[in-house]
Amino acid sequence: MPYIYNIIKADYLQRTRSYSFLITLAITVYAAYSFVPPDTANYTTLSASGYRGVYNSAWVGYVFAIMTTVMLSFCGFLLVNSGIKKDIDTEVGLIIATTPISNFKYLLCKQLSNYLVLITIAGCTFSVSLVLFFIRGEGHPFIISDFILPYLFFAVPALFMVAALAVVAEVFLGKRSILQYIIYFFLFGIAMSAITQSGKNTTGAFDPFGLSLVTKSITAQINTQFHESVKNVSFGFIFNGHRKYKPFVWAGISWSAVFVFSRVLWMAFGLGLVYCASLFFHRFDFKQASAKKKTKPAKQPTEANKLTINPAGITREAMPPLVFNYGISPFIKTELLLLVRQGNKWLWLLNAGLWVAMFIAPLTIAYSYLLPILLFLQVTRWSDLVTKEKNNRVHYFAYASYKPLLRMLPAQILAGVTLALALALPVIMRNALLLNGAAILNIINGCVLIVLLAATLGILSGGKKLFEVVFFMLTYAVINKLDITDYLGSMPHSSVYLVVVLSINTALLGAGFMVRNYQVKHL
Repeated sequence: MPYIYNIIKADYLQRTRSYSFLITLAITVYAAYSFVPPDTANYTTLSASGYRGVYNSAWVGYVFAIMTTVMLSFCGFLLVNSGIKKDIDTEVGLIIATTPISNFKYLLCKQLSNYLVLITIAGCTFSVSLVLFFIRGEGHPFIISDFILPYLFFAVPALFMVAALAVVAEVFLGKRSILQYIIYFFLFGIAMSAITQSGKNTTGAFDPFGLSLVTKSITAQINTQFHESVKNVSFGFIFNGHRKYKPFVWAGISWSAVFVFSRVLWMAFGLGLVYCASLFFHRFDFKQASAKKKTKPAKQPTEANKLTINPAGITREAMPPLVFNYGISPFIKTELLLLVRQGNKWLWLLNAGLWVAMFIAPLTIAYSYLLPILLFLQVTRWSDLVTKEKNNRVHYFAYASYKPLLRMLPAQILAGVTLALALALPVIMRNALLLNGAAILNIINGCVLIVLLAATLGILSGGKKLFEVVFFMLTYAVINKLDITDYLGSMPHSSVYLVVVLSINTALLGAGFMVRNYQVKHL
């Protein structure tokens, strides 16, 4: 048991001491502060057809628990799904493979370390909920159980499942990160649909989040008190102007023994998934996989060839002459090739299918849905744009090269923008045929924004996770028509919109170059 504790502790400390985790934690705390908006805000986080509960302990505590559960279940998978990969990259796994720890215990350690990372973030939002109640509590009495119980029965089991799914995805899908994201968020969408089916799930036992109990309780009280026929409750940041909501007093829900026991069963189901995955875990033994690959036997030199072999080795005169090129174009070509060749080839079939579909589908569908999805499928390419030198431990050479700040970084950004514009070409061409110059400028501006966001967040955090989480949340918000996040300009905007995006691009570009300049000088 001591080595199990040491693995969990080391893995947890390694993750929480990184800059990317600290930045993610700061963003989470900032977002948590907006979970309960003031009356003057132009958005809400829980809406029931124009009704909103007064800010008593029950409403504040449950809203925070709901938003934390949904948000961390939503993006927490991206935060923690690289524990095994990190051991492979650092070759720590080879040391672990020689220890007496079993596959199940090792994967359990990874799941628990994933879980502790997510619980740490949830604990921070819990602390913010207590502070925010006294700021926006509207004079209602403070009841601590209204804060503890929702977190205990909503967030704790749900995040345990997320941590288990992250381990299972790494075991079965390995380095296929995009496929992991697609399958997980497909399952996430199915789980979210269980919340809206509250009428068919009276106990909430089959809801992995358990939030259907809250939606059922809120809609039942509104329908009874105001003689309405409200059926659904919306979660998330809902922007609808300075709308006035009809207040009502909501006292929370009654916890049933069936629901509490179902939370234990869901956590046991997560452990069962990890155990099943341990039966197929490779235990860092890649020799069998490499042996299956057919290798051509090396050609043996003939007698004639043996006579032509120079025993003195390679001579300088036989080598091609050195050609120096201090321009930026070779860098751009190399970076573009690295972007295109990265990842599995099957993903380019999916990219090609979406690219062709943008020519055929209605322009509104292609612009609003297909293009953001196609750009998001390149998330692993964008996130690796400026971090691959450090991940592969060659940044000592790259930063010491000739003018890295004026050659290498601009080449990486230009290569990323070139690929993004090539992917967006169908929508650009169709808008050009309609003489819609504003849309073309918005698309170009949005492509530049994504690449600069990847570069700047990668430089600041030194890793890929922060950008992957931010880009996923941004794509989800765009697809759900949240106009404030419409970086491609597919929705109607004022003339100030283009200036705002240009200003963001300028700020990202300046911040990226400033930080990289510091890193180059203080290597």
